Amino acid sequence: MKDLFKGCLTVPNLITLIRIVLIPFFAYFYLKGETNDIIIALIILALSGLSDFADGKIARKFNQVSNLGKILDPVADKLTQITIAIILFIGFRHAQNPIMQAFGWVFLVFLVKEGIMVIGGLLMLIFGIRPGAAEIYGKVATFVFYAAMILIIAFGPEIGLMSRLGLSIVMPDWLTVALVVICAIMTIVAFCSYMPETHRQVQERFGKKDKNEISEEK
Repeated sequence: MKDLFKGCLTVPNLITLIRIVLIPFFAYFYLKGETNDIIIALIILALSGLSDFADGKIARKFNQVSNLGKILDPVADKLTQITIAIILFIGFRHAQNPIMQAFGWVFLVFLVKEGIMVIGGLLMLIFGIRPGAAEIYGKVATFVFYAAMILIIAFGPEIGLMSRLGLSIVMPDWLTVALVVICAIMTIVAFCSYMPETHRQVQERFGKKDKNEISEEK
């Protein structure tokens, strides 16, 4: 625990904490549903995505990488993605468009994946295993998720800002669904990319424990 909070007072960690604080504000303004509220929600989501990119760059450039930051950053990502997935799942399921209704379940993929990773990460910490840093697949999947969700909230049919304003700059329903499906596929790939390193750490942790127990018995 001492190692976890060692050198934790850094600018990147502050940025990450701000991202976490902004999550309920994003949900609040989007669910209010008024035009100005949706605009504010979009701005918050865009700032969250940009800060996710910036905090890592700052941490590496100014040597402010910390153990706490390695945990807080993915937690902020997961909380943001879970919130977005719940909100858009509700939006798709209540849409008049039958195609959007039919594909609303895809958002459950994000919820299941993030739920497994949150529970798995907690169990790893409980057993003294530090979850590994995000793989390149995870970083790419997160970037694509932010970009796609911003596009859907801005230009998606029925649930998007442009649609609510009555403007014709709206994505066709097939493109909206395609973006969600692509994000889901990339999320599954990213999830699978964590498995080899997680398996290695678990084997290393409990393998050492078994060897120590055998040595003590001898």
